[in-house]
Amino acid sequence: MGTSSADTARYDRFVADLFGVMAYGELSAFERLSSDARYSPTLHDRAVLGRIAVIEFQHYEIVSAKLAAMGVDVEDAMLPFQAAVDHFHERTRPADWYESLMKAYVVDTVSADFYHMVARYVDAGTRDVIEQIQSSEEATAVLRERLKGALADDPRLASRLALWGRRLLGEAVTQAQRVGYEHAFLSGLLTESETGANDAAARELVRSLTAELAENHSRRMVQLGLSG
Repeated sequence: MGTSSADTARYDRFVADLFGVMAYGELSAFERLSSDARYSPTLHDRAVLGRIAVIEFQHYEIVSAKLAAMGVDVEDAMLPFQAAVDHFHERTRPADWYESLMKAYVVDTVSADFYHMVARYVDAGTRDVIEQIQSSEEATAVLRERLKGALADDPRLASRLALWGRRLLGEAVTQAQRVGYEHAFLSGLLTESETGANDAAARELVRSLTAELAENHSRRMVQLGLSG
C-alpha cells in the first residue's frame, strides 16, 4: 500500500467498494435464506435457515454502520454491485431444498474465503470488520453437518449436489471476476506504480484469488464426500 495521495484515494475507494459489495451480499443472503426456509422439510430445518438468515442481516448492519462512520451512504455503496449479485442469484435458483442448502453452504464458505484473502492486504480497522463478518463458523458448521446428514440419508443426492456445487462455484467466480474487472475493484489494493498504465497487475491478482477459491472449494466438497 503506497503513501501518495493518489494511492490513498485509490485505497479509500476500494474500502468503500469492499464494504458496499459485502453489505449487498449479506442483505441478499438474508432475503434468500428467509425465502428458502419455507421449503425446509422439517420445522427444525426451517429454524436453522431462519437463524442463519438473522446472522446475515446482523452482518449487513455491521457493514452498514461502518460505511456510515466513513460518511458513505450504504445504498450508494451497494448500488454498483446490485446487478452482479442479483444476476448470480437469478442464474442459481435452487430446484429444491437440498440445492438451497448447498447454495447457502457454498456462498457462505466462498464469501468467507474471499474476505479472508482480502484481509491480508488491508488496514487493521478494515480487517476487524472483515473478521466480524467471518465470525459465522457456527452457521457454516450447521450447514455442513446438515448436508452430510442429507447425503447419508440419500446417497443418490451426491452426484446431483456435486454438479450443483461446481456450477455454483463457477457462477460465483465469473461474477467476482466481472466485478473485479468492470469496477477495477481489486486494483485499490495496488499502488499506482504497481498498476502502471494497464490493469495487468489487477487481473493477475484476481486470477490468483479465484484459483485459491477453487482449490478451497474442491477440498470442502471432498470433505463432504463429493467430487470437487
